[in-house]
Amino acid sequence: MKGLTEDHLYLDYFNQNADCVFPLHTSISLFLLSYCDCKTFRVFLVLPGETASDAQPKDKVFPKDLDICFIKRCQLPLVVQSCCLPAVVEKNGRFCRAGLAVVLRHIVQKTYEADPSKEDILELLGFKKTCLKACAEVSEWTRLCEISIPQAVQNFLSVSLDKVQSIPEEVLQFEKKLGEPVRVHNDDKIRRQKVQQQKTFVKEACKAVSSQEGRLAENLESSPAELELSLALSKLTVQKTPVAAKREPSHIRKMKTSELPLLEHVFAEGLYFTLADVVLFPCIHHFLGFSKKHQENLFRLPLISSWFQRVQEVPGIKRAAAKCNMQFLPHQGSVSLSDEHMQFICTASDEPEEEHEDTSFIGGPRPTMTKLMKSGIEATFSPHPCPSWALDWDSLPAAVNPGEGKMSSDRAFRKQQQLNNMVALVKKLAKPGDKIVDFCSGGGHVGIVLAHVLPSCQIILVENKELSLTRAEERSSVLGLDNIWFIQANMDYFKGNFNIGVALHACGVATDMVIERCVKAHAAFVISPCCYGFIQNTAKFAFPQRSVVC
Repeated sequence: MKGLTEDHLYLDYFNQNADCVFPLHTSISLFLLSYCDCKTFRVFLVLPGETASDAQPKDKVFPKDLDICFIKRCQLPLVVQSCCLPAVVEKNGRFCRAGLAVVLRHIVQKTYEADPSKEDILELLGFKKTCLKACAEVSEWTRLCEISIPQAVQNFLSVSLDKVQSIPEEVLQFEKKLGEPVRVHNDDKIRRQKVQQQKTFVKEACKAVSSQEGRLAENLESSPAELELSLALSKLTVQKTPVAAKREPSHIRKMKTSELPLLEHVFAEGLYFTLADVVLFPCIHHFLGFSKKHQENLFRLPLISSWFQRVQEVPGIKRAAAKCNMQFLPHQGSVSLSDEHMQFICTASDEPEEEHEDTSFIGGPRPTMTKLMKSGIEATFSPHPCPSWALDWDSLPAAVNPGEGKMSSDRAFRKQQQLNNMVALVKKLAKPGDKIVDFCSGGGHVGIVLAHVLPSCQIILVENKELSLTRAEERSSVLGLDNIWFIQANMDYFKGNFNIGVALHACGVATDMVIERCVKAHAAFVISPCCYGFIQNTAKFAFPQRSVVC
């Protein structure tokens, strides 16, 4: 054991082939560790069976400077056994982060905390540090990077090399994304700079026609993304003023936004190199390496091929690849886009979930109350039928009170009323030794009260937002609670058994996901929904869930 302050990182290990470790989530995690040159974690590869002889790992595919241990699945900490890997457990053994996006973001943040001079590593999280922060249930881009492409490429690699395969739909979707217009926070300003650059380029090109005709064609070929490339490269070196700021002429400032040229992709999310590029690079590297006998794949993916070559030139990528013994493919040269290809990528990868969009569905409390009032039905309020359900908040420790969770006094009072009902019902259901999961726990307002009033039960808080869960952990530490776990993960990455599920104001579709999870676990549930006026159809759910029978 190296030290008491290091986090433990647990990765699945199924098998390996050449320079690829399966599952691909493990290859991606190891690649990011190498890119960050991160020594903060002790890495455990979890073998597929219950004995250490179930796999024969080959050290040469693992990063040379990482301390890696192989363990059996039964040796995982209990909190990790309830989660999908990859997972990180803090030294106290109660706080677990699970799922690829959450774990990778944590690696980046811990690397920067250990060495604040590594500003380029922090830049991987992108503008406002939100890269891959949105959970896969609601973000198409996170789902593509975290789940769809790694799984599709892994399935692709599992087929015999001699068998001709079509390009996975998810890879085609990435090709389509690279062809879409780039949007950045200062989009308008950069596009006006591009107009100025294009006008300057045309003037210089005209002057050079007579004396440098041979070089003109070369300049014209490389000019369209010159501004985008300069911005991207300056960001990689963490310069504070990436492009010389000059005030554009008045005629450019007066141009309508619709008249401005679109920006071109340099990296996966647009202009800047982010965590998404580090995630996708090993996937595309193994995909292209496996399909190198079928060169037509490269010609069907010109945007991915160009992106792949650019990413290879990033210094950190070169270093990480060397540590992971990844052999780059020979440069294939640029591939130009044809009209047929543009038609192909625009039609080949349409999002399936869009087919479920139902614009006629309108729900929520406000339209319902309005309809009732129009029909002469008015809501009336009466005293609570079970006044004994109210907790004696004055007798409870201060940290149990929701007001300790950074909210106003008025909101804290309303939250107390909600918690009175939730806790009373759970106490009726709970037995000693039960596991109770607070889904979408936020700052732990429900879970912390339950942990305090039900000391013989194990309480598990599942929440995607790190800041909220950290606040919950701080409050539980003040209370000295030892029957509570904290899991930062998407709901799908919690796979443990439990007896009771609770959720207070899980927004929109999340409430339906909690109910589905409880039903599958044969668990009781106490749920108060929220925001049904704002739910949207997703890849997992389409609404309404049941047809109305008149």
